[in-house]
Amino acid sequence: MDLLLKETVNAAVNSRYPDMSPEGRRQLEEILIRKEVKKGDLLLDEGQISQNLVIVGKGMVRQFYYKNGKDVTEHFSYEGCIVICIESTLKHEPTHLMIEALEDSVVYLLPYNKLLLLTEVSWEINMFYRKILEFSLIVSQIKADSWRFETARERYNLLLRTHPEVVKRAPLANIASYLLMTPETLSRVRSGAL
Repeated sequence: MDLLLKETVNAAVNSRYPDMSPEGRRQLEEILIRKEVKKGDLLLDEGQISQNLVIVGKGMVRQFYYKNGKDVTEHFSYEGCIVICIESTLKHEPTHLMIEALEDSVVYLLPYNKLLLLTEVSWEINMFYRKILEFSLIVSQIKADSWRFETARERYNLLLRTHPEVVKRAPLANIASYLLMTPETLSRVRSGAL
């Protein structure tokens, strides 16, 4: 039995819909596909159509895109986090977002078509899916508001407070791009000079 699979499903479910029954969790476990990736591997490349949600079992990944020749980190995800490229997955269109492993990682692919089939027969899975989408919208709004209204120091402090794992484990260049600042500005923020 894959103990990491059970732990990962429990972590992901508990973060979105903790009331899910053991049967609902088992249904999810049955459709997940384990994938081991090396640091630097792409789970999803620009131009591909996202067919899966990704649940991180071990390690860290990031979603990013290119703008004006520079890579910009959109999100970081680590153990128990659920990754979804919403537009590509829901509209079945090529993505601009890529998913890269920042560490050697074990992820579980949740095929979107199988998830939808489960939502038709299980109220719990339907609720879990709804909570995933709601959470993604909330995270996007919080990030957009942070970019619009907060200073560089406030953005860094928010990341430090809400996702200390990212600050400990992600490369500084990726953190800087996530916070919409240069690595030099991030260094000044971290040293307290800004």
